[in-house]
Amino acid sequence: MSDEPPAPEPVAEDARMTALEARLKAAREREEERNRPKTEGASADYRIGNRVLADLLGGLFGGFVIGWVIDAFAGTSPWGLLVMLVFGIVVAFRNIIRAAQTRPDGAAEKRKDGS
Repeated sequence: MSDEPPAPEPVAEDARMTALEARLKAAREREEERNRPKTEGASADYRIGNRVLADLLGGLFGGFVIGWVIDAFAGTSPWGLLVMLVFGIVVAFRNIIRAAQTRPDGAAEKRKDGS
């Protein structure tokens, strides 16, 4: 026969090592989930800023157009335009204040967790 000693038999995996690997894998998955960005694409703050800008410009533009049409048909220049511009600004600010008072999407879930 040969002078070399036989290769050692493979040792069966210990149950503790298997459990440790499973716990480490679960901990890594939880950590990745926790560190993953909450929003995809544009951030929530960016979307809120765009909504505020759209409300403001929409109120001004809408008031201007409606006031101009009223003045064109009723002949009340410039009062229809001025009144509707003021009305458009009031509506725009009301929408912005209402949007500022709503709770962000994830705030209710954070309070349930206690954080």
